[in-house]
Amino acid sequence: MDSGLKNNSELRLLKDNFERMTLDPIGMNTLELIAGATQFNQWMYNEIKPFLKGDLLEIGSGIGNISQYIISDGFRITLSDYNTEYYELLGRRFTGNSNVQAVLQIDLLLSDFTDKHVLLKEKFDSIILLNVIEHIGDDSKAIENCRYLLKPGGHLIVLAPAYQWLYCRFDKELGHYRRYSLTKMKNLVKAHLEIISARHFNCLGIFGWVLFGKFLRKKALGGEMNSFDRLVPLAKILDKLVFKTIGLSVIVTGKRENSR
Repeated sequence: MDSGLKNNSELRLLKDNFERMTLDPIGMNTLELIAGATQFNQWMYNEIKPFLKGDLLEIGSGIGNISQYIISDGFRITLSDYNTEYYELLGRRFTGNSNVQAVLQIDLLLSDFTDKHVLLKEKFDSIILLNVIEHIGDDSKAIENCRYLLKPGGHLIVLAPAYQWLYCRFDKELGHYRRYSLTKMKNLVKAHLEIISARHFNCLGIFGWVLFGKFLRKKALGGEMNSFDRLVPLAKILDKLVFKTIGLSVIVTGKRENSR
């Protein structure tokens, strides 16, 4: 297997090396729990895969939960994270992988973004932000800077939590500024790119978020993620039944115009 670490015990070892100093313990714990939800991760990857092409950039790679699926499929990818700890962990995890072009630290709100990243201008055919944009204060500026990195005709795929009425302690502890309606996300992307796809994802997940987040007011994920992972086959069927018009997340894909 050439996609990163071979098993979760190795990932746990890397994570433990950071645990004493991590500035984001809830985020790290959440990413580790999601790492074990293999059916869910594969499902999420399959949802974005049709829009991936050419040289990829993943912004906010975290610990590489989805990155490993992209790499296993043979895509050339540049990984990145603003968080220094995740950036260093990604470097250790994927060093030497032939499909990983680089591991970078990218801050989409850097005041001199275009000057600092001039070598990355129009470099990528696809950019993905999976559960990232909700962490960024000025989300419009973030999309604008993503456009700067896209080749003409390139794709930007954004996945983010849906419905502001679902905002709860989970969101606050994870550092989310907001959740998105599908219309809001489409308008955000449309201000900079042409919309080519917009839909919801994971209808079944709404019930768990309401129960554990809104009613029980938990501040972090626990064993319920493993339980949900076993329900992914049912969740996929439910998404088809509702035609992806309802879901815990929104997924919007934009395309940069071909002309320069």
